[in-house]
Parts: sequence; structure tokens; C-alpha cells
Amino acid sequence: MFRIRKSILLFLTILFGCFNLFVLSTYAIDLDENTRSVTMDSSGTIKTLTPEQVKRGKRLFNNTCAQCHNGGITKTNPNIGLEPESLSLATPARDNINSLVDYMKSPRSYDGEISIIELHPSIKSAEIFPKMRNLTDEDLVAIAGHILIQPKLGLEKWGGGKIYY
Repeated sequence: MFRIRKSILLFLTILFGCFNLFVLSTYAIDLDENTRSVTMDSSGTIKTLTPEQVKRGKRLFNNTCAQCHNGGITKTNPNIGLEPESLSLATPARDNINSLVDYMKSPRSYDGEISIIELHPSIKSAEIFPKMRNLTDEDLVAIAGHILIQPKLGLEKWGGGKIYY
């Protein structure tokens, strides 16, 4: 009886692992070009991210940012999330790739008046926040792309803050 249970458990573990490997890893590849297209700069230039950039952005976001921004919220201020409205109302607006990359390099308060380099992980504060140490500009673009793609996936909770959490 014990061998049968152990065999079933092993089979289910392998089956679940294969599901994750083959189904969930195709997440970025399954997104169409429209979904992978995001605003590059304040002039409205559109950039279509490659499936590899989308996959990399998700991985990097989860490893570097999700501790405080899981689900697009901001744990230190649940009133301001990473949803399009909050990003567009920031000063300067952070609703495109370039502005998000600038923010990740040198973060400023929501009104843009105060540097928060010592409070928010950034490239400039990599000695305080070691996860930022090895990120390249390409990595930052991928992370920004991940942030901008999430609302397109129908995840109504993305950045919902205290409404959902």
C-alpha cells in the first residue's frame, strides 16, 4: 500500500513538473504582438517586446521587485500601484519604458520633487540594494515591459492596492 501511494505521489510530482515546464513556460510565447507592444517614450513611440524580453522581464520582476510590488501593488503605499492610472499620474509620468527605466535608475517621489534613492531599490543605490547590482539597461527595459504588459492580460487586480488586498 505504501509503495502504491509513493508511486502515485511521484507520478503526480513529475506530471506537475512537466505541466510547469511545458505549459507555463510558453506564457511569453503565447502573447500576440499587440499584447507585447508597449509605449517606449513620452512621444508615444511603440515598441514590441520579443517573447524572450517578456519572459526575462517577468523573471527579473519576480526576483527583484515582487517583494514590495507583488501583483503590482506598492506595499509601502497601497494607494499607489503599478497600474496604468497611477503610473500616468506620477510626475514625471512613468507610463512608458523610458520613464520606468529612468525611475529604476534614480527613483523620485510620486510628485517628482524628492530623490528616494536610499529608500527604493535603484541602480544608483546598488550598494544598499544588492539585487540591483548586476541589472543592465536591457534588464531594466524587460522589467518595465513586464510592468506595462500586466494590465493587458486581463488581470484586474494588477496594481489594485487596498481594493483587492
